[in-house]
Amino acid sequence: MYDSPKKSLPLYLFVLPAVLFVICFMIYPIIYNIVVSFQDLKISNLNSGGPFIGLQNYIEIFQSEKFLVAFKNTFIYTITCIFFQVVIGYLLALFFNQDFPFRNFFRSILLLAWMTPLVITGTLFKWLFDVDYGVINYILMNIHVIDNPINWLGQESTALAAVIITNIWVGIPFNMILILSALQALPGEVYEAAKIDGANKLQTFTKITMPLMKPTLFVILVLGIIYTFKVFDIILIMTGGGPVNATQVLPFFGYEQAFVNFNFGTSGAVATIILLILMCISLVYLYMIKKEESA
Repeated sequence: MYDSPKKSLPLYLFVLPAVLFVICFMIYPIIYNIVVSFQDLKISNLNSGGPFIGLQNYIEIFQSEKFLVAFKNTFIYTITCIFFQVVIGYLLALFFNQDFPFRNFFRSILLLAWMTPLVITGTLFKWLFDVDYGVINYILMNIHVIDNPINWLGQESTALAAVIITNIWVGIPFNMILILSALQALPGEVYEAAKIDGANKLQTFTKITMPLMKPTLFVILVLGIIYTFKVFDIILIMTGGGPVNATQVLPFFGYEQAFVNFNFGTSGAVATIILLILMCISLVYLYMIKKEESA
């Protein structure tokens, strides 16, 4: 039997603050950004509003060489980071799933990399990769891997790789903790039955652990892609999109359009494109989850 509207009203009042927050700080900005992407909105007409120009902002973006570079770099950055974060995080999770002294202590220490603000992390790695006094060059030269210091952040061939290494270091603990939690939640009876049947460690891993971990890994991959695709902090602090657009990514390209070139319409179009890409990834995720539940 359903409650009367009068009895249900107090319950809805508890939800009201969250609904207002979502409308004011999520839905309204997204709608406003989409509207701006169809306008010629610049700093000169910011108060009065720009004239409607249809798809002109999108046409200019897709014809821009800088956008194509940013698009390519964003996908390279995202795919590379996610691959190494998940693989290394999985290996560490398997290691910390074993019983050994001070396991919880070392697990907590690794979490510091993820807990540290990205501003501090970006500044730290900027020093580590410095061509003159960076520790990374010092170590590589002392073990005779390189003969001369490498200008990691100052040349096109290595700048993106340096930023990717930084983000991998940041993301490994997060992936490790999620995977470790999933590993510890796996039913122990299945492993006991496999051991009785004579399955070795490799067979247990491939035939039991991986299939059971598949839903968790898929969630981690999707969340990781969405989070990494929006990279901005590290790029701004470490390279500023340079050198020569070598580390230019879509979010930073949109930032430049708005706060460097003061072309808010073009920036809105870039943000809308990013939103559409992430929505497509989310729809694929929802489809796979629905397919998994119906199977």
